[in-house]
Amino acid sequence: MAEFILKALVKAKGLEGQFFIESAAVSTEEIGSSIYPPAKRCLSQHGVWFSPDKRARQVTRGDYNRFDRIICMDASNLRRIQRIIPEDPEGKIRLMMSYTGVGRDVADPWYTGDFETTFQDLLEGCEALLQYERT
Repeated sequence: MAEFILKALVKAKGLEGQFFIESAAVSTEEIGSSIYPPAKRCLSQHGVWFSPDKRARQVTRGDYNRFDRIICMDASNLRRIQRIIPEDPEGKIRLMMSYTGVGRDVADPWYTGDFETTFQDLLEGCEALLQYERT
């Protein structure tokens, strides 16, 4: 969801040429899978476009050099990323909600089914990330 929320915000601000945004998983369990149907419904309810062709891929060590920022949704993702990319000399790897000044995880809808709370967390985090990048 974060990828498409951030893309929508960037597009609304006319900044598409300044950002390359892509999401990736920290585990292998979802590789090749499409966006989870309840996440699609939530994005659609908010008018956020998503690519129906999007397929999950796993983060690689090479992503560190491809991206300026590697944003994790929660502490568990952060630990897994640190196993894949053990060194972060440029300080690129951060938690999404850290941009909001709050040291907590993005709400995980996997067990609760509450995709709306996750959407709101991601919207807040993505807006804060853009503000951080533009200052």
